[in-house]
This record gives sequence, structure tokens and C-alpha cells, in this order.
Amino acid sequence: MRIVKDAEERRNEILDVAERLFCAKGFDNASTNDILTEIGIARGTLYYHFKSKEDILDAMIERLTNQMVEKAAAIALDESIPVLERLTRTMLSLNIDNELGDMVMEQIHRPQNALMHQKLENMLLGRVNKLITKIAEDGIRQGIMHTDYPAEAVEMTMTYSYTAFDSMVQYSEEEKQKKVMGFIYNTERLFGMESGALFEAMKPIFEK
Repeated sequence: MRIVKDAEERRNEILDVAERLFCAKGFDNASTNDILTEIGIARGTLYYHFKSKEDILDAMIERLTNQMVEKAAAIALDESIPVLERLTRTMLSLNIDNELGDMVMEQIHRPQNALMHQKLENMLLGRVNKLITKIAEDGIRQGIMHTDYPAEAVEMTMTYSYTAFDSMVQYSEEEKQKKVMGFIYNTERLFGMESGALFEAMKPIFEK
């Protein structure tokens, strides 16, 4: 008996199978035929949801981003957590530390996927900046931070961090430590914080 699934359920099923296959075989070696065979659907059904294998990867990245932001939001909006601890835990929750994440990052850092890389950064920056701004506003209310422009300070800080600490940028250990210390120092200045106030909060993020 043929099982009919609604569009959203079928789309997620395709993404689930594609994730497993891309991780097991690699993006280049896994084919749409592999996906069709494992699910047992017609090619037309696949193309109804996705135009190409690259389109599947794009949707996979979007779904992964949504999951990351939802996890981060649960922490960032929890006012029972102290401000600086909230900042640390929110940033750590955005780390991609699994096989799927490694595969996705490998793909988006390829030159031919530059547009996809930019899209991921824009999606993260747009949504994560709002969460970090909320934490900064709480920090201002509590007298931990002192700035009239929390959203702008967050935007400058996050934009720089995505560029300077991109996983594809290679530094010597000495260069990395200098970058990290300079980043923390200047972030404290941007948010009007006491010198050293951010060190313990930021240290775990860079160690990770």
C-alpha cells in the first residue's frame, strides 16, 4: 500500500536521509539516486521539494541554523541565568560540533559555495545579534555594561568575530592569542565595561 505523506513531512524525510548519506559518503559521492533508493520515492517527488543536490544542502544548512538559533534563544532569553554566564552559554550553544556540522562547514567553505557561506553568516548574524543585544540590554540595566548603543556594539563585535575567527583562517598560536586578547579588550571598551570584566566569560568560547 502506497503511503502518502504531507509536504512538510516528506521534505523533512528527504533532508534526514540526505544528512545521513552526505555524512556517510561525503557530499560529492552521495547522489540523488541514493536518496531516492533509500526513501523509495520517484524522482519527480524529490524535484517537487528540491531542484538539485545543492538545493538540498542549502535547505539542510537553513534547518541546522534554525535549530542552533532556537537552542541559543532558550538560553539568551532565560533571565534566571546571570548576564555574563548567559553570554558564554549562548555563544557556546552556537558551536557546530558533530559529523553533520563538520560536513556542512566543509562544503560552505568551498570557493564555489561562497554565496551559501554568506547566506549562513547573514542568517546567523541577523538572528543571533538580536539575542546578544537582549543580553547586553540586561547587562546595561544591571550596571554591568555602559553604552547607549547596545545593538550597534553587538553588530560590530559579531561581524568582526565572524571574519577574524572563521575556522578557515589559520593563525599561529601566538597570533591567535593576541587576536583573542585584543578582541576581549576592545569588546570591553565598546560595551563600557571594566578592564578584565569579560575575560572569564569569553575564555571558554575561544577554548571551544
